[in-house]
Amino acid sequence: MLSTAAISVFRLNGQFLGVAEELARPAGLTSAWWQVLGAVLPEPLSVAGIARAMGITRQSVQRIADLLVGKGLAEYVPNPAHRRAKLLRPTDEGRAAIDRINPGHAEFAGRLADRLGDEQFTEAVRVLERLSAAMEALASDGRQETADGDGPAGASR
Repeated sequence: MLSTAAISVFRLNGQFLGVAEELARPAGLTSAWWQVLGAVLPEPLSVAGIARAMGITRQSVQRIADLLVGKGLAEYVPNPAHRRAKLLRPTDEGRAAIDRINPGHAEFAGRLADRLGDEQFTEAVRVLERLSAAMEALASDGRQETADGDGPAGASR
């Protein structure tokens, strides 16, 4: 069951990335650039904070953040909570690029909702969020057990 779920999620991820690449291209972005810019639209975040929110490595986000800053789509600003870990925030140019994606994104989301039906689309999102939360809880349990010196889950039971 887990293997089937994982393969389905990997396939879905690939499908989402393909659509995201097509939507982002006319705005001069890649799907990865869009993801990182999207993470900091509501508020500036540190690279580590973006990585946690997106579930990817800090190094991957750092590389993309540096590219975005180099292209003038984002900028680093001081972090009042941490002197060395600067915050990333979009520039006006970065926000404008995201704004250029929004109409195509809304159109695709509408077509997907029409295909699934609003109720099923909502339920699919709920299921994905529950699955993600369960995976995060298991990962957190494993980190806690390792920190406590108990080893992998169930190893000492």
